[in-house]
Amino acid sequence: MITEEQIMACKAEVAVIPDEKTEELNMPCDVYVSESERFESWANYDSDKLATGGVSVERIAQIGVRAFVLREYQSAWIIVRRTGKDAENEWKTFATVAFDLCNEMKHAFKYAFRNEPELLGRVDEIAQGTSDSDMIQDLKTYSLLGQKYEALLTPIGFDLTKLDTASSMSDEGANLLAEANGSKLKGNENKVLRDKAYTYLKEVVDEVRACGKYIFWKDKKRLVGYQSDHWKNQNAKRKQDETEDFVAD
Repeated sequence: MITEEQIMACKAEVAVIPDEKTEELNMPCDVYVSESERFESWANYDSDKLATGGVSVERIAQIGVRAFVLREYQSAWIIVRRTGKDAENEWKTFATVAFDLCNEMKHAFKYAFRNEPELLGRVDEIAQGTSDSDMIQDLKTYSLLGQKYEALLTPIGFDLTKLDTASSMSDEGANLLAEANGSKLKGNENKVLRDKAYTYLKEVVDEVRACGKYIFWKDKKRLVGYQSDHWKNQNAKRKQDETEDFVAD
């Protein structure tokens, strides 16, 4: 049974893995964790023989501890990733409305300020950027500029309540965009910890696999357990596809 002390010790080791030595998964995380947990049972059966190759039973037990921690960090990352996807979808809906308002204000201001070269230049300056963050800032700037020159906007029938709307949308958009972008960042803390936990688990799994392949190189029945089921299936599928392509040609 995995103890809280073992879990905390493992997390401490994961946390200090250097970024440059952190590896990214090359298969689905849940597949790797499940495969590792099954592999621990297989290796435990051979623990006496693996010990002759330099892998102790305590070392094998590390697979279960590290797999447990990886599963926990993966769960935390999934929550953030899914929340981020929700934020991305909400941002897309919000941005459509916000960009429309921004364009409407630019159009109205250019007409309202048509006889004010200095103000027209200000509108052109505001409209220079085209990114999402530029749009958010533009809404705030248009709002402040419009409030200062309401006397020029009123005669053209511009709805002055849109100045307050633009200001509040700017604040809302800034928060929403930050949430949407947060899930995409490669350096997201949850993803970094997940990848480091994977790196830590892979270290011991690779070590035990290598020892097993060394010990059981002539014993096909035991050797099979020291190979990745995922990659065996992937390789078999690839060979089948290649064969089908060859026949088709």
